[in-house]
Amino acid sequence: MPKAYVIGLGRSGVAAAKLLKQEGWQVILGDRADSESLRQTQQDLAIEGITVKLGHTFTLNPTDLPNLIVVSPGVPWDIPILVEAREKSIDTIGEIELAWRYLKSSPWLGITGTNGKTTTTSLIAAIFKTAGLNAPACGNIGYAACELALQDAQTTIQNSYDWIVAEISSYQIESSCELAPKIGVWTTFTPDHLSRHKTLENYYDIKASLLKRCDYQVFNGDDPYLRSAGLTQWQNVYWTSVRGKSKLLCEPAKGVYLEDSWVTAFGELIMPVHLFKMAGSHNLQNLLMAVAAARLAGIEKGAIAEAIATFPGVPHRLEYICNIAGIDFINDSKATNYDAAEVGLSSVKSPAILIAGGEAKEGDDAGWINAIRDRAAAVLLIGDAAPAFARQLQASGYASYELVETMENAVKRGLELAKQKGAKVVLLSPACASFDQYQSFEHRGDHFRQLCLQL
Repeated sequence: MPKAYVIGLGRSGVAAAKLLKQEGWQVILGDRADSESLRQTQQDLAIEGITVKLGHTFTLNPTDLPNLIVVSPGVPWDIPILVEAREKSIDTIGEIELAWRYLKSSPWLGITGTNGKTTTTSLIAAIFKTAGLNAPACGNIGYAACELALQDAQTTIQNSYDWIVAEISSYQIESSCELAPKIGVWTTFTPDHLSRHKTLENYYDIKASLLKRCDYQVFNGDDPYLRSAGLTQWQNVYWTSVRGKSKLLCEPAKGVYLEDSWVTAFGELIMPVHLFKMAGSHNLQNLLMAVAAARLAGIEKGAIAEAIATFPGVPHRLEYICNIAGIDFINDSKATNYDAAEVGLSSVKSPAILIAGGEAKEGDDAGWINAIRDRAAAVLLIGDAAPAFARQLQASGYASYELVETMENAVKRGLELAKQKGAKVVLLSPACASFDQYQSFEHRGDHFRQLCLQL
C-alpha cells in the first residue's frame, strides 16, 4: 500500500487525506499545532483509518520514505522537509494539484491575482449557476478542491462537473506544476506575500506559470503592472478595460470593455452596466473579467445579465452591514494589504471613519496614506500594527488617528466619531493580515459584523 504524508490539518489537508485514503493510500496527516478542536478531528479521522499526529513536525526516515507528500496552502514551499523531499525525488505537491489529478477530465477555470480574485470567482460561479451548469467554486473560496474530487469519486456518475471554478493563490500555484485550467483569469498584480516569495519577480513568475499553462487567458487591462507586461508579453490574451474600446491591448473582437454605459464582449453588447450593484471601479474591472470568462466558456448573454443583476456581493469585501443614525457600517476585512485598503477607502462615501491594523505586511503605503488624507475623517488603529501605522500617519502630516487596540473599542468609538465629524461611513478596511488577533480575515469580519449589529 503506497504511503502519503499530508501536512496541515485545515480543511484542505483533511480533504486531501480523505481522498487519498479512499483511493487506497496509507495516510499520515500531521500538524505542528495542538488544540482541543484538533484532537476531536484526530479522533474522527482515526475512525476512518487516517493517522493524525498533532504537535508534530514531519521528518523523513530514510528506511521508510513516503511515496507522496501533500501540503496545505498555508505551508511554506521552502521548509526543510519539502526541500529535502524534492531533492530525494519524492512526489511533493499541493492539495489543489492533488485534486487536479482526479478532476482534470472536467474543464477548469482558474482565477488568480493579488486582489479581486474572490469577487471575480464569485461572479463567475454565479453566472455558471444561472446558466444551469454544475460548476462549483473551490480553492480559496467555497470547497477545498479535494472535497470536490472526493464527492466526484463517491458518485455513480464520474466527471459530473461541467466546470471547476477555482480561486488559486500564489501559494497553491507554487506547489502545482501540472495544474492547467482551460481558462485562466489574472485580476491584478501588486506587491504582496513578499515575506514568503522574497522578490516581486518571483511572485510574478509564480502567477505567470499558471497562466502560461491555460488554453485561454483573460487579463485586467486596467492594472498598471499587467498592462505594462502586456506591451511586451502576453500577445494572444483577452484583455478588458473599464476605460473603453480604445484602451484595449488587443483587437476589440478579443476584448471586453465598458463604453456608453454598456458592457461589450468580443464585439457584442452584453448588458447595461447599471444592472451591476457593487460599488467601486475595481468591481467593474472584476465584472468585465467575469463576463470575458463566461463568454469564453460559451455562456449565453441572457444568463450573464440575469446573474449579474441578482448578484448580492461577497462577504468581507465592501460588505454593507447596517445603517445607524444615517451612518453606513461596511466590512472590508478582505483588504489585507495597502492596495486593497486604498481601493476600499476610495470606493465608499467620504468622509469616512476608517478602522485599520492587524498583522502588518510589506508593501508601499503611499497610495493608502494619500487616500486616508483625502477621504478619512479619522483613523482608528487596532492590533499589532497600530503603533507603526500611527508613526506612518504622523510622518505624513495626518494627525486624526487614535490607537484603540481592539475591534470592540473601534466599533464603539467609530460610531461616536462619525456623529461628531459628520462622517457617512464607518469602514473596516485593515490593510493587514488578521493573525495577530483572529484566525482569518473572515473571523475578523464576522466579529466586526456582530459588533455592528449589537449597536
